[in-house]
Amino acid sequence: MVNDAIDLNSLRRVLVIKLRHHGDVLLSSPVFSVLKNHAPHLEIDALVYQDTAEMLTFHPAISQVLCVDRKWKKMGLLTQAAAEWKLFSTLRNRNYDLVIHLTEHPRGAWIKRLCGARYGVARKLPEKGRSWGDSFSHLYSFPRNTPRHTVELNLDALRRIGLFPEEDERKLVLAPGNEASASMANLLAQHSLKAGEFIHLHPTSRWLFKCWPVEKMSQLIEALQIQGHAIVVTAAPDTRERDMLRAILNPLKQPVVDLSGQLSLKQLAALTGAAKCFIGVDSAPMHIAAAMQTPLVALFGPSGEKEWGPWMAPHRIITSNHTCRPCGNDGCGGSKVSECLTSIPVERVLSAVQEMLKIG
Repeated sequence: MVNDAIDLNSLRRVLVIKLRHHGDVLLSSPVFSVLKNHAPHLEIDALVYQDTAEMLTFHPAISQVLCVDRKWKKMGLLTQAAAEWKLFSTLRNRNYDLVIHLTEHPRGAWIKRLCGARYGVARKLPEKGRSWGDSFSHLYSFPRNTPRHTVELNLDALRRIGLFPEEDERKLVLAPGNEASASMANLLAQHSLKAGEFIHLHPTSRWLFKCWPVEKMSQLIEALQIQGHAIVVTAAPDTRERDMLRAILNPLKQPVVDLSGQLSLKQLAALTGAAKCFIGVDSAPMHIAAAMQTPLVALFGPSGEKEWGPWMAPHRIITSNHTCRPCGNDGCGGSKVSECLTSIPVERVLSAVQEMLKIG
């Protein structure tokens, strides 16, 4: 029993803040579902970075997705100030009763104060000083001695105020929308493919030290093609990721469908949802696959699968037996090359894919 639990029936509007990367934002999606399930009358808004908004738009529990554009800082002080004031005015006029802040970003503290919300929930961070703690009515703690999945850490903000989610409420929610689904179906048809007829492979990450070696990824694709599987590959429009994908595809004797740099996040979700299996590394597309309930195989090296693994979806996680992992470093000794990934054999990944294809 939580002594200072919040009576949701006394609230009208809630703001949930998640100013992080794409995957982080998607992993916050159950927070909105749980709030709405337990208090259907609530209007629940999200505040995220502009480039991550598509992770939450069309979420059935969210009233509005409000955005901070990271480009404001490059537009000059006057333009930035005008944009910030417009956002603040919007937030203030919404008259939030509760602000749930899911990161350590200082913006969350001043938004809670300036918006005048009666309640505020945030992580307990003694190192941020008294002003941080005084900004919120409820503070929740991270576990000290054991890793906990990021979804559960987000949901701990709700547990702190007396709202305990059921198991079936904790799934990720990502809605591609009709337009993205239709455009993706048309694009696949142009390549003589339809749902359930291909494997989606996203081998890259913005952090290349999380990636499996190029030559092994080429060997995996070739082995799958020999087995008769059609392959669709994607990558972000980032130059380094495109270069890596090009190096993977160059040795192949059979063509693949290369959609790298061509898809929006919603289209990527629609593509993954249509695939019979997804293969990737610890990255946002892997979390998208989990949200779309596509059977998936994920390779993990320096990052921890207990905190960041595929959430509530059929999957196989491939890791090495290095005792030093997960170290969180950008490659061994900061070299950008992670031996815990380079040592994983193609055969192990291929076997895991075959297991997932039986599920799909």
